[in-house]
Amino acid sequence: METYSFLRQLADSWALLAMFAFFMGIVFWAFRPGSRSLHEDVANIPFRHDDKPAE
Repeated sequence: METYSFLRQLADSWALLAMFAFFMGIVFWAFRPGSRSLHEDVANIPFRHDDKPAE
């Protein structure tokens, strides 16, 4: 039962903290300064060849 208690405490504290830190890292990476042009370019991919008629 000692192993279960240790793993339970580890999952409750450190794993939760690690997942939160990973989430915040992804959020900060997505909203970092200078990424607006990259996101706008990716958002316009479906409209790149909009001047050609559909086949």
